[in-house]
Amino acid sequence: MDLQILWFVMLGILMAGYGILDGFDLGVGILHLSVKTDAERRMMMGSIGPIWDGNEVWLVVFGGALFAAFPPVYAGAFTGFYLPFMILLFALILRAVSLEYRSKKESKIWREFWDCAFFTSSVSAAFIFGVAVGCTLKGLAIDEQGSFFATTKELFHPYPIMVGIFAVATCAMHGSIYLYLKTEGEIQKSVHKWMWQTFGFFIVAYMLTTILTLVLLPHATHNFREHPWSWIIVILNVLAIANIPRAIYQNKPLYAFISSCCAILAFTFLYGIALFPNLLVSTLDPAWSLTVYNSSSSQKTLFIMTIIAGLGMPFVLTYTAVVYWVFRGKVKLSEFTY
Repeated sequence: MDLQILWFVMLGILMAGYGILDGFDLGVGILHLSVKTDAERRMMMGSIGPIWDGNEVWLVVFGGALFAAFPPVYAGAFTGFYLPFMILLFALILRAVSLEYRSKKESKIWREFWDCAFFTSSVSAAFIFGVAVGCTLKGLAIDEQGSFFATTKELFHPYPIMVGIFAVATCAMHGSIYLYLKTEGEIQKSVHKWMWQTFGFFIVAYMLTTILTLVLLPHATHNFREHPWSWIIVILNVLAIANIPRAIYQNKPLYAFISSCCAILAFTFLYGIALFPNLLVSTLDPAWSLTVYNSSSSQKTLFIMTIIAGLGMPFVLTYTAVVYWVFRGKVKLSEFTY
């Protein structure tokens, strides 16, 4: 396998890891205002309290890998999406601050302010991630120097907006299933209703996004025609989605959560298949698109990165597994709970 293709796949794995792990974090934030009592909101924050910062490491590693493996893409994306990414960065910081500051005072106004901040920042982050994905699939006005600036017209095009809504719906569904696994009692009964509601929201957004993709972006299916094996991912994606309501109905939330994880993994790889070999598509001239070949670092750099990743990833995966094992089980309120 070419090192360029290897690192394209690695970026996909890192993106999928972030989507799966921080996806339910964002989902918990999106659902945060659905409960009214202080104890229930503390319990919801407590469900992700020990792990949310570790989940976001996957995004940091993704950004670092993109910078090292495909520098022009990193430069172009962070320049062209400067304002949206600054809003995204603010939202991610605000989420962290909300988690840490909410319980510092017992004032009702203080806690309601941070509750609203947690909800707003979670929705904003998920939505902006989706808009960025939609824009890259639709294509951008990239010039021959590899530069572009995402205008308001491009950002608020119906397709990126729909993908943004789909991202919010996916996180909400993923988060509700996770919450059901982590809670008990009355709040769990409420979460059970949310699982059905968020799945309904998700399936509508999924169908609309799929239809818009097929109608507005016919080039997105090019690789599926060239490589018939990729339809296996489509089939597995549909099966994973279909198993979510089945598992909820049979009261098997762990199976529903695993299916939700598999669906997010499949979405990421379908996104990668639709883009390949491009990383950023130019709508001005296809020759100006940034691909895995014309925007990669040197072979020596990619080789060194591969060695470092091969040595480091087992430690990262082991650490993640240990943290989730230590903090397994239901959330219990205590004086130290968020």
